[in-house]
Amino acid sequence: MARERKFSSVEIFKETERLLLEVGYEGYTIGLLAEALHVSRAAIYKYYTNKEELVINFMLQHMERILEAFGSIDRTQTFDQQFDEILTVITDSKDLHRLLSSTHLINVKGNAELEQKMHTLHLMHRDMYEPLQAVINEGKEQGYVNQDIPTALIVGFIFQSIALPNHMEIPSEQFVQSVKQLVRTGISRTVQ
Repeated sequence: MARERKFSSVEIFKETERLLLEVGYEGYTIGLLAEALHVSRAAIYKYYTNKEELVINFMLQHMERILEAFGSIDRTQTFDQQFDEILTVITDSKDLHRLLSSTHLINVKGNAELEQKMHTLHLMHRDMYEPLQAVINEGKEQGYVNQDIPTALIVGFIFQSIALPNHMEIPSEQFVQSVKQLVRTGISRTVQ
């Protein structure tokens, strides 16, 4: 009997993300993941009981990375520097909302451990907005951000703007920089 190829949780989560974005939660299977990793399904089942557990663990780990990135932003920087760092974190994880949109499809009923993990994921998702809200409110106090626009609307606009699909196939770096510019200044031309 041939030995099973070794693989890491990093590889599992990387392929899980790719597959979820490619085929969605309903199309995602342990079989597809095993095929992508060139291992047997049994090898994956040694680590995860089912796809629900695997996907929830992936999403928790993904959300932890984002929250850590937000937590590492230096709050002593200027508004512009903090805002740019936050936009960078958000653009680096631009597919998060597409991934999280499938959480309502994950059946955790009757599994107390997965129910708790799903609850934790929802709390983390809520907490993810707090750093951006804090910077926006600080920007309002300092006169950088229009005080007439509700903070929640600004935060929602930013996340939705960054989640725009790149149907035009603009080079990635240019696309990200253009979205950042649109979020910062709208479509108005900056006069110097």
